[in-house]
Amino acid sequence: MQLPLPLDDGGRLESAVAPAQRPGLTTSAPRGTVGEQPQPWSVTFIRRRHARRYVLRVDGEGAVRVTIPRGGSKREAVDFVERHHSWIERQQRRLPATSVSAADRAVFRKRAEAELPARLQALAAQHDLQVTRISIRNQRTRWGSCGRNGHITLNWRLILMPDWVADYVLVHELMHLRRLDHSPAYWNFVAGACPRFREARQWLQRHAEQLR
Repeated sequence: MQLPLPLDDGGRLESAVAPAQRPGLTTSAPRGTVGEQPQPWSVTFIRRRHARRYVLRVDGEGAVRVTIPRGGSKREAVDFVERHHSWIERQQRRLPATSVSAADRAVFRKRAEAELPARLQALAAQHDLQVTRISIRNQRTRWGSCGRNGHITLNWRLILMPDWVADYVLVHELMHLRRLDHSPAYWNFVAGACPRFREARQWLQRHAEQLR
């Protein structure tokens, strides 16, 4: 289960026509410029075997990602990007300005990787729960997630929150180890482990935009 951010996932544009099937193409994820000219933004090409169309996405930091479907080609993906320069620029103009530099983000992420797993394990032990794996990621649409196998993923931005709010997110994911749903029974577990959970949820709603 996932604890979502109250935000969209950034710009996304799909091609209208699926590519012809071309057996034998290998899966790769090259990175570089588009066409022959360098661009003011980075572009990553990712091949997805199960994708049916080219998908163009602009992430929260303005980087461009292009999904190449089975049967597609790098050349067609480049053409797709070049045809939609204006769309990419419009999506990037919508991104909020931020005072956190790339260097600062790297520092915060390292702190998150050092501190959040230990805190999660401490809370897990307190509630007699077992976490099999912990990942710290740059998630755009959720604060955390918990898999059926006990793998918990956390957004590095939790390190920017007050401790009691971050603890709510950790507890939220841990309680999914007891119930992998959002039923009344699940929320009873959350309330027992985190009495201020409603207040924490309100804090997240108010500050999500800044934390993004």
